[in-house]
Amino acid sequence: MSAFSIRTATEADIPALVALMDRSISGPLAAFLTPDQVAASRRLMGLDSQIIADRTYFIVEAEGVLAGCGGWSRRITTYGGDHTPGRAPAPLTPGVDAARVRAMYTAPEFVRRGVGRLILRACEEAARAAGYDRVELVATLGGEPLYLANGYGEIERFDDDRGGAPVPLVRMGKPL
Repeated sequence: MSAFSIRTATEADIPALVALMDRSISGPLAAFLTPDQVAASRRLMGLDSQIIADRTYFIVEAEGVLAGCGGWSRRITTYGGDHTPGRAPAPLTPGVDAARVRAMYTAPEFVRRGVGRLILRACEEAARAAGYDRVELVATLGGEPLYLANGYGEIERFDDDRGGAPVPLVRMGKPL
């Protein structure tokens, strides 16, 4: 296995992140969805430049190759990209609200090699250091096994049809 390094994403990384997200939706996630749901996922998911600006978004690399990305947020929005309707950038309150784990994507060639675990650990440590005592996320069916294996529990299942087809999602949480 290649040695992974993790760093905070910057605005200069955005083009590479968008390409990785597209490959992740087309590849690993597509195994869990119909073609219409994959198309809807592209309209619902994607890059949230606010968490990059907040410096709470991470990139994992293997020998300089982008292997995955993901982050956490101190804002109300639970999932979606800049283009997703219903975003709420208002701040959360540590000790009252759960921090959000956001926008986790792994390059298809790095799936099941520890990239997701590395990002989750970085997110949880950073959220804890910022005063949060729990985290929540909205998982795709492809991501759900990773989160279950890392101590997250199901809060609710729902479909988001704002992208044109119902995409099954799972809201999950974990105490820190």
